[in-house]
Order: sequence, then C-alpha cells, then structure tokens
Amino acid sequence: MTILVTGGAGYIGSHFVRYLERKKIDCVIVDNFSTGHKDFVRGKKFFEIDLRSYEDLYLNLKNLNFSAIVHFAGLSVVSDSQIKVKDYYENNVEASKNLAKFALEKKIKKFIFSSSAAVYGAPDLIPIKESHPAIPINNYGKNKLEIENILKNLSMEFSLDVVCLRYFNAAGADEDGDLGEKRNPETHLIPNVIKSAMDSNELTVNGNDYKTHDGTCVRDYVHVNDLANAHLLALNFIEEKKGFHIFNLGSEKGFSVMEIIKECEKLMKLKIKFRIGSARDGDPDVLIADASKAIDKLGWIAEKNSLEAIISSAINYHQNVE
Repeated sequence: MTILVTGGAGYIGSHFVRYLERKKIDCVIVDNFSTGHKDFVRGKKFFEIDLRSYEDLYLNLKNLNFSAIVHFAGLSVVSDSQIKVKDYYENNVEASKNLAKFALEKKIKKFIFSSSAAVYGAPDLIPIKESHPAIPINNYGKNKLEIENILKNLSMEFSLDVVCLRYFNAAGADEDGDLGEKRNPETHLIPNVIKSAMDSNELTVNGNDYKTHDGTCVRDYVHVNDLANAHLLALNFIEEKKGFHIFNLGSEKGFSVMEIIKECEKLMKLKIKFRIGSARDGDPDVLIADASKAIDKLGWIAEKNSLEAIISSAINYHQNVE
C-alpha cells in the first residue's frame, strides 16, 4: 500500500505522514511548499508540485501506483480567504478538481478529503451533527463545501469512494517535539498564545462581544495526532463501505479564547499580556462537534482530548524548536 499525501509538508499532513511512518505504511508526499516546510519531509519521498497545474501533477506521478489519496493541500486562513478570493478558489477548488481528475485517470479508488467545520457557517444547533445544514459564512468554508460536492458527484458517477473529514480546531503537536504548528504569520490561537508568553509580547484577542459566557469565541479543539489516526481509520472504513461519507472530528468540548489563555498561563507559569482587538470577519460564536458518528462508524477515539494534553504538547514543540 502506497498512499499519495498532498500537503504532507504542512501542519496536519506532516503529522499524518509521521503516523504512517510509525505504522510502516509507505507514502509519497506532494507539496508546493507555499506554506509547508521541507524540514518536515526530510528523508521522505516527495515531489514539489503545484496542484493547480494538472500537467505538472500528471507528468511527475503518472508512472507511480497509489492505493489511495489523502488530500490535505490548500490554503486555510479564514480571514485571508475573505480578501484573496481568487487565490483561495484556485488553490483549493481548482487544485482539488485536478487531483480528483488524476485519481480517475489512475483508477485510484480511495480518496480522503481534509474538510472543515467551516462548512457549517454559524450553526443553529450545538453540538453540530453532520446532518446540520452547511451554510458557510466565509470563502474558506465555501471552498471546502464546493470540493465536498464535487467529490460527492464523482463518487456517484465513477468508481471513487470518498470520505470527507470535517475537522473542528486542529491543535497540539507530535510527542517527539519536532512537528507542530509553524506558520508565518501564525493565525491559530494556541501557538499565538504560547509565543506571546515565550516572547513577552502582547496578544490580540479578536473580539469580546460574541454570544458566549465570556464574550470570546468558543471552539472545539482536537489533537492533531488524533486527526492523523482518523484518516487511516477512514481508509479502512471505505474498504467495506463504498460511496461517499462525511464525518465530524472534534473533542465534543468547547473552550473560549479566555479559557485557552488561562490554561496556557497555568501550564507555562507565566502571565500573558493581551488586549481586545476587533472581531474577525467570518468567525462564528461557537463551534462544537458532535463526533458520535466517527466514534460509532470509524471506531475513532480522541485519545488526547483534554485541553491540558493538547496545550502541553504544543508548548513542548515551541520550546523545543524556538
């Protein structure tokens, strides 16, 4: 079994590659390194390919055989998606179309897609089930939903079995301390809180008038290695269950921005300076998963689902590499 992993030099993709390595499963990485890191794929087989070019993809990989595709590649900053609409559409939707075309051309029958809770928009019901209407409120979520729909249509017309995994907030880092969140600029809350504490800088909290218990956004955080495990379980699932499937992946618990800051202060034994800034465009008040379908059907367990475990692993990574 050889798995084609797109975006394997990125945050979640690199942790999936590490997970496959520990399971002794072969993979080939594709990344354009626009946001991925070559040091994350050192010693592994990779191709530097921009998925926006079908010709580049096909010419580089046409002579290789793959048992499955796990597709992580794409741009993922919600606020940027509101500004760089064309870039996001090309890098996410058009690139995914090319990858799906390659799968059909090469008769690759298994396709796992890295989707997002952003497809739900501002949900009416919490926790969110997969059956909740998908009405995204930002371009990132719209891109993800369009890709899901493309894959759904292809799965009905061709011999392509698809699982879309809708992540809530990926967080944490590998226990070895050498893989974690590494972006410039960093846009995710937990690494920004940790870096603010380490560098004695002031953190900006994006809004404090959301409809939550303390006015700051509430999110469901899931450890990146638990996400990695879910992708392999999804591949095993479509060995038996053909067709198109959607699963939420989350811890089923919600924590506010202020609760994240307090937990980081506790674990780092530091006071974190912060100021209240303006709310970000396209940010819902609360996102918490109902992950019971993944637990029941995939046999998935979020083993590292305590906030302490997630943040401790992230602290370990940032203190180890910075």
